[in-house]
Amino acid sequence: MKNKPFLSSLWVLFVSRRFSRVDRKGRSAVTSFLASLGICFGVMTLITVISVMNGFQLSFIDAIMEISSYHVRVDNVEPAAFEAFCQDEPSITAATTFYEAQSLLVGENERQSAALIRGVSENQLALDEGFRNQLHMVRGHFDLSGENSIVIGSGLASQLGIFVGTKVNLFALSGGNDVDLVSSDRIFTVKGVFHTGYADLNAAYAFISLKNAEKYFGESAVMHYGLKLQNSADDALTVSRIREHFPQANVESWKDYNRSFFGALRVEKNMLMLLVFLIFIVVGINIFNGMRRMVYERREEISVLSAFGGKASLIQAIFVTQGFLVGVIGAIPGLAIGLLLSVRMTQVFSLMSKIVYYVQYFGYMIISPESALYLRENPMYMVYANIPPRIIPSEVLVITIFGIFSSLLASWVASRGVLKMTVAEVLRDE
Repeated sequence: MKNKPFLSSLWVLFVSRRFSRVDRKGRSAVTSFLASLGICFGVMTLITVISVMNGFQLSFIDAIMEISSYHVRVDNVEPAAFEAFCQDEPSITAATTFYEAQSLLVGENERQSAALIRGVSENQLALDEGFRNQLHMVRGHFDLSGENSIVIGSGLASQLGIFVGTKVNLFALSGGNDVDLVSSDRIFTVKGVFHTGYADLNAAYAFISLKNAEKYFGESAVMHYGLKLQNSADDALTVSRIREHFPQANVESWKDYNRSFFGALRVEKNMLMLLVFLIFIVVGINIFNGMRRMVYERREEISVLSAFGGKASLIQAIFVTQGFLVGVIGAIPGLAIGLLLSVRMTQVFSLMSKIVYYVQYFGYMIISPESALYLRENPMYMVYANIPPRIIPSEVLVITIFGIFSSLLASWVASRGVLKMTVAEVLRDE
């Protein structure tokens, strides 16, 4: 009796395999193949799209957290006590101080641009590994040791038309009463130009030393602490511990600091996943219709199996197993192809760029040959190709399981009619 469930499972697998062999060249086989193909393309498309979307979003998020917002920002604390707390807190990997102020920069050619000036330590790159990894120097060096040295973003440098070695004036500067709002004497020398994964940082950020920040921002400038954690998801726990030890402190995590931006990214990703998940719904409907037709075509075999003592639940399990196999046969190749496309996305976009270019070139040669000489490849493909996709295992697993589950659910719903059939009813109809 203990082996009865095992024997029942073997019987279900045996009959299901026999049905599959009989249907290998029939209409049901075509339906099963198309259903598996649909699941394959659904899983492949969703994994690839989500990986590319993660590459877009996480490049933004990483740059913002490591350079702009930090994991946790703190001010209004006693420096010595707070620095001792940070050293004793195992979750905090780096704690650096900074000042910041709004400014209007003016280049040597009189071009102007608004910017956020942040005063940081001269050895910021050594103190903060995340800052060092996200801030890439494209020209010059991150050198704030000299008098009135400044490092600016690549977008800001392009707007001002400046480069390494040129002068820039902090013409207008926010601050307290002891700071001149407008001055032509705040002349800084550009020592480097940086680039990050987020364009807004490149177009608006500039760094000076803490010493220069204290000099030009005034005595009322607020000193902030930027904290980096071992795990950025532990921000809430760290914030609560800081508030417990320093009730007067102003504490803000990266989630609160960027709430609206990250909320928009989350909505965008959820909507994209919802739209692509519709693929599985369409495939599930196709499997449902195909399985219902298969149950109707197999009514004679079902009546024979019932006559020989086959339970309705076991007969239904035969068709559910076939639906499960359809899902697995489609989802596993889709998983493999999706992961392959994700890790080879640079080559995929390069190939797409060339295909689109040559198709357009062929069309121009037929319609307007003289215009074909001015045709160029779309540069946006190379922009996309340079963004590394991010594969998140948990999301890949959910997508694959959902692909299999959609087929399994459709088969289960379609085969419920088996439970309503009786031997006498089928034989009378035949």
